[in-house]
Amino acid sequence: MTITLNHTIVPALDNRQAAHFFATIMGLEELPPAGRTGNFAPVRVNAQLTLDFMTVEQPAALHLGFDVDPDTFDQILARLRENGVPFGNHPAHPDNGRIDHPLCPRGLFFVDEVRNLYELMSPA
Repeated sequence: MTITLNHTIVPALDNRQAAHFFATIMGLEELPPAGRTGNFAPVRVNAQLTLDFMTVEQPAALHLGFDVDPDTFDQILARLRENGVPFGNHPAHPDNGRIDHPLCPRGLFFVDEVRNLYELMSPA
């Protein structure tokens, strides 16, 4: 059997708000609340993976990296700009407005309210 990642928990101060922010920027689908008590706010990333946002009192930030094609990168970059979300080319500077990523032709980082760091890498 091939091993694939099914989901991961993303810590948040408000799970629905964090899921909505991520889904809006990335152009992804928010799913109905999940879990035994509905405590997860899932976002469908692809056919195999959801990010399940969970409200916690003291969230510890994660770093989540995504490979995206050039068209998707352009769409996400446009949504970041439209929503006034800072982005940058380095994890220590996710607000410098640059997309010249050190590991690929184009890439960027952005953060949410608890400093979860989202990384996008595009081959062109």
